[in-house]
Amino acid sequence: MKQRKSKLSWIALALTLVLVLAACGKKEENNAGSSSPASPSASAAASESASAEPSQDASIEALKGKRIALVMRFNTGTFSAQYVDGVKKQVAKFGGEVTVLASENDLAKMAANLDSAVNQKFDGILVDHGDAAALTNGLNKAKEAGIPIVAFDSGLNDFEGITNLAQNDQLLAEYTLEKLAEEAGGKGNIVKVWVAGFPPMESRQISYKAFTEKYPDIKEIAAFGDASNPQLDTQNRMEAVLKQYPNKGDITAVWASWDEFAKGASNAIKQAGRDEIKVYGIDLSDEDLKIIQDPTSPWVASAAVDPTSIGTVQVRYLYQKFHGDTTDAVVQLEPVFVHHDSLPTDKVITTDELSQYVEGWGSSDLGNTDYLTALEQAVGAQ
Repeated sequence: MKQRKSKLSWIALALTLVLVLAACGKKEENNAGSSSPASPSASAAASESASAEPSQDASIEALKGKRIALVMRFNTGTFSAQYVDGVKKQVAKFGGEVTVLASENDLAKMAANLDSAVNQKFDGILVDHGDAAALTNGLNKAKEAGIPIVAFDSGLNDFEGITNLAQNDQLLAEYTLEKLAEEAGGKGNIVKVWVAGFPPMESRQISYKAFTEKYPDIKEIAAFGDASNPQLDTQNRMEAVLKQYPNKGDITAVWASWDEFAKGASNAIKQAGRDEIKVYGIDLSDEDLKIIQDPTSPWVASAAVDPTSIGTVQVRYLYQKFHGDTTDAVVQLEPVFVHHDSLPTDKVITTDELSQYVEGWGSSDLGNTDYLTALEQAVGAQ
């Protein structure tokens, strides 16, 4: 009896072990067959992957509908017109709108326009040809209000947080002055049309001073310039200089530090029949290019950055600020040199076609980003 009871105890123990092992096996099988909990890193990666697209969509959506103020010192001539066109078209591609506040070369009015842009709570401000002393109060107000600013040719480098676009103005002057010296044979009498008080003009003056020291046999016989009514004023004053130096050979060339100056000087020279005098300018628009292509025009060359591209690039950097990016304090735009000898003689071209004849001219990808490209696509798809 005792032996039988012992045997039954062993059988019970064995059955218990079998049942326990079976249960464990079933549990492992169930776990293997179902989704196991992800490790912390895998879970984070999955979450990031799942949320990346909606987050990007949200950041792009937040860039739409921006109200931009373009505060300009002056809005004169075709170069400015093409620059404004570049700004407006790029903002429209980003789904925003632009209000142009022009100041008729009146710094007090420009300061008032900047204050107005801040008070109207524009999302962002573009400044064109500003002046640090005149705009300090308005720039500080914009900073306090959290309104980002990108400036062009304004010399606002000392203002923290402002991105400054600038043409390489010294190189613009060097290109044209060196060509003048080459074609004049390193000697002759020249007229300089230039005006003080603008950061780009002051930079161009540095190159002009170096030019006069490098070529002592090239003499400046007259100098003038007024930004208020630049083309007409230059034409009138150039006519007076031509009367003062009436003989062929008295004047070799004119160096014009702005395309509006170049047009005025060219008009006076052409009307006077003084085809021996050549004009070398800075900046280039469709109207300017047409004049340079004219075989009877005294204006033979210019150095410039595509004005439409300037506006485009300036807008991109403003939208980078909207996106929260840290942007460079200074962005320099490199110019190209355009001479009438490099242009076709059988047809008149525009600046849109100029890249076919002059290397380096045309649209720039400067300031563009993947999310800005996505923004353009999203706006275009609406």
